[in-house]
Amino acid sequence: MIDPGPIFADIMASNDSRMDNQDLKILESRIDDLIETCRRLKNENQALKSGQNTLNEQHTRLVEKTRVARARIETMIDRLKALERS
Repeated sequence: MIDPGPIFADIMASNDSRMDNQDLKILESRIDDLIETCRRLKNENQALKSGQNTLNEQHTRLVEKTRVARARIETMIDRLKALERS
């Protein structure tokens, strides 16, 4: 990842205090790199959020399945106990 801190420091460190064409090209290239990094991070963030939503939905379904299974097992245990007593 590009550190934006030295962008201007590198350019202004030259002997000439004004920006020449080469300096502008360097600056433009660094800005383009930053824009691309932002786009990539935005896409990655969107993909991660989508994945998190999918995992949350799966978790909710599994919790419900576990609740239903527990209720069915408790019902079976109660029925077995009732059979034992009779």
